[in-house]
Amino acid sequence: MRYRRRRSRAALCVVLAAVLGAAGCDALGGESPAPDGTRAKASRPAPVWDRSPSSIAAVGDSITRGFDACTVLSDCPEVSWATGTSAQVDSLAVRLLGRSGAAERSWNYAVTGARMGDLPGQMAQAVTRKPQLVTVMAGANDACRATPSAMTSVAAFRASFEEAMGILRQALPKAQVYVASVPNLKRLWSEGRTNPLGKQVWKLGICPSMLGDADDLTSTATLRRDTVQQRVEAYNKVLEEVCAKDRRCRFDGNAVFDYRFGTGQLSRWDWFHPSTDGQARLAAIAYRTVTAGEPGT
Repeated sequence: MRYRRRRSRAALCVVLAAVLGAAGCDALGGESPAPDGTRAKASRPAPVWDRSPSSIAAVGDSITRGFDACTVLSDCPEVSWATGTSAQVDSLAVRLLGRSGAAERSWNYAVTGARMGDLPGQMAQAVTRKPQLVTVMAGANDACRATPSAMTSVAAFRASFEEAMGILRQALPKAQVYVASVPNLKRLWSEGRTNPLGKQVWKLGICPSMLGDADDLTSTATLRRDTVQQRVEAYNKVLEEVCAKDRRCRFDGNAVFDYRFGTGQLSRWDWFHPSTDGQARLAAIAYRTVTAGEPGT
């Protein structure tokens, strides 16, 4: 009987040693024995966010096309904050890919006048290039309508953005997305109205929901501008929420919206679109967001 008990205890010790030796280190994330008896290093998963993508596609509106930055009433994609090759801007593509890389491996599918409802179509074009990073800047035209009542609803804005992201994910599950916030249109009004020429240009019909009757400070005009501003803030909340559901998407944390631009960052032709200097500031914000170790850092 004593012999059998000793043999049972010995067998139990062997089993426990085998189980603990095989599972102990792996369960704690340590090293496991290799077949040759050495200690093999545990593999580490690659980071989800790549801070140095090798190709870029841009979608969005006239801001990304560089409209009115070089000549009046014309696109100027060479100074685009996203994909331009101009040394004056040092675009996101130039910072990430180099100047020759930006010329060869970045593509601009933004369209002047586009609203969020146009983004799914642009995204469908962009994915054909199989970019590693897609930049998104859209929403200003959804708020810049003839009247506040004509602005894109928040629900429609969300549905279009979600559709665009769905198109991207179906085609390119691992592509990364940088989403810029909609610019602060009320600050645009407060800065631009200090320039007499700018106010005259605005009378031609530039963003009338916010910029119309620039010197009107009545309660009615103030309510109109506040309504537009609140819609822009709601759009930015949508961009943040939809992006947060995708682990390969980074929202700028309202950095574009919060940027305290002055007249030097506005086009000298329409006092609405970014100037070359304004495009450079947008590029810097995008680069900081894309290359940050963690979102928001």
